[in-house]
Amino acid sequence: MRMEQSISQVQRLELRLAPQILMAIEILALPTLDLKGLIEREMEANPTLEIEAREALDVEREANQKEAEVSATDPEVPTRESLELEFERLAENNEQWRMFGGEGRPRGIGGEKDKKLEAMNNTAGRSASLQEVLENQLRELNIPERDQKIAEYLIWNIDDNGYVRYQLDDEFAKGLEIEPAASVDELLDCLELIQGFEPVGVGARDLPESLLLQLYHDNKSNRYELEIRIVAHHLDDVVGNRLPKIAKSLGEPIELVDEAITFIRTLNPKPGRVFSNTQIHYVIPDVVVDQIDGRYEVRVEDAYIPRIHVSKHYQEMLRSGSDDPKVRTYIRRKIDAAKGLMKAIEQRKSTLSRIAQEVVEYQQPFFEKGIDALRPFKMQYVADRVGVHVSTVSRAIAGKYMQTPRGIFALKFFFTGGTTRADGEEKSIVAVRQKVKDIVAKEDKNSPLSDEEIAARLKIEGLDIARRTVTKYRKQLGIPSSRQRRKYV
Repeated sequence: MRMEQSISQVQRLELRLAPQILMAIEILALPTLDLKGLIEREMEANPTLEIEAREALDVEREANQKEAEVSATDPEVPTRESLELEFERLAENNEQWRMFGGEGRPRGIGGEKDKKLEAMNNTAGRSASLQEVLENQLRELNIPERDQKIAEYLIWNIDDNGYVRYQLDDEFAKGLEIEPAASVDELLDCLELIQGFEPVGVGARDLPESLLLQLYHDNKSNRYELEIRIVAHHLDDVVGNRLPKIAKSLGEPIELVDEAITFIRTLNPKPGRVFSNTQIHYVIPDVVVDQIDGRYEVRVEDAYIPRIHVSKHYQEMLRSGSDDPKVRTYIRRKIDAAKGLMKAIEQRKSTLSRIAQEVVEYQQPFFEKGIDALRPFKMQYVADRVGVHVSTVSRAIAGKYMQTPRGIFALKFFFTGGTTRADGEEKSIVAVRQKVKDIVAKEDKNSPLSDEEIAARLKIEGLDIARRTVTKYRKQLGIPSSRQRRKYV
């Protein structure tokens, strides 16, 4: 069988989405801040796009109208030919400036900015990492160079929580390029040195060691002797809330044990997180709901989104024509792209507004009475009402938030399944979980309710829910079991 390469034509029929539709889908799914970033990037790539100042829109339109009227009668208004001559003169001056040695400056003659310098100036300063903080403390110590290298190696093997998660053995020491190879005793000595650094508790190999480091640090006059004994020998019992067992084993009153455990819970289980470089993500509501004269009005928040329009200069260039067909093609393509972007932004605003309006109308009991009145809600219902596909609703609400008189909520918060009460009223899962939370908050802490007892309380209120469902909701809420919630004093 002979194998060779050849060129052939194949004709086939396939369905593809137009670029305009793809852009509309992408923009619909973007939250406000991401849309703002997309517009800024498009403006850099498309010279026909300009930002329209909101506060001066009407003034600018009036000025443009007057300018057009004056230009038709005033012979002193610059013509297109005079402007082209002025541009040629500026270009010539710019060339002379380059010959004189003006290149390489951060800003050019025409006010052009150095993009790299501008990006650096507009980038938030990065806070020092945990490893950098520990290294700075290490440099302040006068220790031998060998110990310095071993300690640095250990520091850069500490995770963001402040723990050394590796077994300090000969295999671990092989990663340190030092002669002779570091021994286990040297590793342990340098680790003990690091454990004396700030933040207190850093350099531990597990949670009990970190807690003990924090207790030893403040253990003046054996103040925390009981807390140290509890962490060293009964931490699992603390997690299981087995206070009587701890008190009996240590021979201490249960009241003192309870006070000691209360203090232990104030310690930091992840001391390294103090210097975490995790960025904070700010939320800007995409939709705002205002209560005006007893009615809820919906508006899409677009104050952070630049209002853009097509440059009149390029429109005029396209209308007046150009001798170069490539220039005309380029300008026409850029103007079409700009118009497509503006259309997609307006379509996003319209779709999001209609969906948000349906959400507010359907969930009006929630806005009036609170979370207990939240109703089960399906995306298909909104899709049918708005006249779009359910996937469009899913994209429109993804990552977006609604500001309401009751607070800021993710739009997905309002879409939830539910259950039916004995009287036929539907309750959302969120409302049922809130019921479970309220029942636990009101229980007798000396005799907390079991999941079966919580299910019985819900049944009295008309919600027939199985015990295993109550257990699932309780775990979702982060509520411990009845044994762990029990108070002994």
